[in-house]
Amino acid sequence: MQRDEEADEGGVSPALGYGRGGFSSKIHLVTDGSGLPLGAIITGGQRHESAFFTDVMNEVRVPQPTGRPKTRPEAVAGNKGYDADWIRQWCLERNIESVIPARKNTREGPGRPPTCDEDKYRNRNVVERCVGRMKECRRIATRFEKKASHYKAMLKWAFVAEYLSR
Repeated sequence: MQRDEEADEGGVSPALGYGRGGFSSKIHLVTDGSGLPLGAIITGGQRHESAFFTDVMNEVRVPQPTGRPKTRPEAVAGNKGYDADWIRQWCLERNIESVIPARKNTREGPGRPPTCDEDKYRNRNVVERCVGRMKECRRIATRFEKKASHYKAMLKWAFVAEYLSR
């Protein structure tokens, strides 16, 4: 049985697992175009990013002056790890442009663009820079918290600090 699927006494997964870097956690983060964090999910280190694409996208709630919060972006940029037909289909059904390059070993077919918008893809590094700024917080970089819910609370405090620094 994998460690991240075992629940602690509160029924919550600790979100720890063995990945390439050893025993760790993985933060699945979504940001806006300027690098402000909008939502995150924490999983075990061995879990693949694309398995949690819809979960992390459903975390986004941007308040509007009137009406419901905005939950759908105009475009979604991701690395080649997110190159899956079901992700492209999910974006297509919601009228979201997918800026995800195709892997070299995939075939072109219906619904699979041969290339992505390179100008928009260049801006994907804002997520990596946001992760770097989050890891300046020592508690985020080293994960002192035992429970995933406590770690996510510390991550949200880092979100608040990021919003206040702008």
